[in-house]
Amino acid sequence: MTLALETIKTNKYYSQTIKSIKSLVNVINVPITALPLREQIEIILDWANHFESKTVCVANVHMLMEAHNQPAFATVLRNADMVTPDGMPLVWIMKLMGAYWQDRVAGMDILLSLCQLAPQRNTSLFFLGSTTETLEKMKEEISDKFPDLQIAGKESLPFRPLTEEEDRAIIQKINSSGAGVVLVSLGCPKQEYWIDQHKGKIHAVMIGLGGAFPVFAGIHKRAPFWMRNLGLEWLYRLIQEPRRLWYRYLTTIPPFLFLALVQLIMSRLSIWQRTANLWSQFVNKTATNKV
Repeated sequence: MTLALETIKTNKYYSQTIKSIKSLVNVINVPITALPLREQIEIILDWANHFESKTVCVANVHMLMEAHNQPAFATVLRNADMVTPDGMPLVWIMKLMGAYWQDRVAGMDILLSLCQLAPQRNTSLFFLGSTTETLEKMKEEISDKFPDLQIAGKESLPFRPLTEEEDRAIIQKINSSGAGVVLVSLGCPKQEYWIDQHKGKIHAVMIGLGGAFPVFAGIHKRAPFWMRNLGLEWLYRLIQEPRRLWYRYLTTIPPFLFLALVQLIMSRLSIWQRTANLWSQFVNKTATNKV
């Protein structure tokens, strides 16, 4: 986590971050932000310091397949201000598509980076979702490992849809807390729909972190670094929760690999076609000049 421990420079802001974030790579028709972890964290903190209402989606294979199967959800991802490559398969595809520098920007790494760096920018965090037990354990972990971090608030939400009155109360509570970042753990795709629906209403950066909360709280264990680096974190999680995850992985990983392979092949064919066209134009122009 050396990237998470580096001090972020504060003399760059909106114009540069907006210019940088235009660097995108489409992975099965979803635009993924093609920037290293450190730069994506810097952009998030820049937004947070100015209380910009922004949405960040942390994408893995499951999320991209949800978007492939549900057009409404695909629109949510395309409307997001940042979509980070959480899963290693996304990182590998982005590298093959030309983003050779890309590293993994996982939910847990985002959470740890923000806990480490937010105090340096006087930015406070609001934790939304998960269970009361998980939020309390997270608070204990933060007090122990990140004593300087400002917690603007924490709130567990019911599994049922909120009433309009309850929703207004949550919005008011977050905005009045002074939080620059709201970390949302409701599960995919519920959390992404939630942050999309609250863009412009909540004056903070909203990030969907899914399963990062229970891992941070110590309820679930994170895969060892070597497994994460080899793209085997899914296997580690499957061993921990086989009943819940076996069907999801069976119905998402194989079709994703197929779609990604088709995209890579079409991309290569397109490059070859453009190269052939340029060569043909060059040959024709040379022949015309000789005549």
